[in-house]
Amino acid sequence: MLLVSLKMGIELFIKGIITGLGASIPLGPIGVLCIQRTINGGRSSGFFSGVGAACADTIFAAFAVLGLAIVQQFIDANLNWFLIGGGIIVALLGLRIYFTNPIKQLRQRKQAKGKFFEDFVSTFLLTLSNPGAVFLMLGILALVQLDLGDRIKSFSVTTILWGVMIGCCIWWFLLTWLVDRFRRFFRIRQLWVINRIAGVAIFILGIISVFEGVWNMLFN
Repeated sequence: MLLVSLKMGIELFIKGIITGLGASIPLGPIGVLCIQRTINGGRSSGFFSGVGAACADTIFAAFAVLGLAIVQQFIDANLNWFLIGGGIIVALLGLRIYFTNPIKQLRQRKQAKGKFFEDFVSTFLLTLSNPGAVFLMLGILALVQLDLGDRIKSFSVTTILWGVMIGCCIWWFLLTWLVDRFRRFFRIRQLWVINRIAGVAIFILGIISVFEGVWNMLFN
């Protein structure tokens, strides 16, 4: 029994990490802001900005996870439709990222060093101002086929949310580390290329999910 619970906990934690990474990797205004602050104010400034976004994303994940838990039986009975719906949401997000130039959404400004709390709060509030992120979380959770069992368990929810938080922070740590390491060669206006690559990758993931749902409905 202990081994089963441990296995389930590890699986939920990994799915939480994947969800956090999936929610953070797209380079929207928050990503560009973190890169800009890393270049202008140092790696710590960029990372604390990312942690603020991670905390807000974890709150959105909590709403998404609790919503999934409440209707788990309905989801299990209609899993293929959720795969298709979640895939469409993710694919549309990929298209939006592909055709959006995030540079135009931000005003260039110098960032003073040491204002880490301000960095954290500003990105936390900016991320919270986009409640539509809950639907992105729902789409990603559908892609990873999250299963909370027959009833809501605080252990399961907590495990997933810790995974989401850590997944988000892993991404912001890697991003700010890379930008800081190559800051002398970094050109922020080249971000649209990265944006398009991320958009294509996310679009393909969404299409795969839609294809899986349709395939299951037709041949299973």
